[in-house]
Amino acid sequence: MEIKEWEEEEYFGIEICGDLDAASSIELDKTLEKVLKKEVKALLIDCQHLHYIASAGLGVFISYIEPFQEKSVFFCLYGLNDKVRDVFQILGLDKLLVIVDTKEDAKKRKNDSLL
Repeated sequence: MEIKEWEEEEYFGIEICGDLDAASSIELDKTLEKVLKKEVKALLIDCQHLHYIASAGLGVFISYIEPFQEKSVFFCLYGLNDKVRDVFQILGLDKLLVIVDTKEDAKKRKNDSLL
């Protein structure tokens, strides 16, 4: 797995490429911890190249829901393939996390949350 970081306007983003399993979830955890320490208003997570997610990867996302909410950081995943999206839906995580189809949808959702 590879994680790429990017910044664009008021958005901070990470792109996850490959499989998010027990070993690689440690890298994701470190990245999200680093983002949490920054003065970020919106975190967009690009999952277009995420092929597989294990329970450890799901656990990392779950563990950051509350800390990002406490800091009023908009936290959104986008571009999930059907197989990965199904995992989030089966576990009900689509009710706890903002999940949309595209980066543009994520930006729109963030702007809508300001209203």
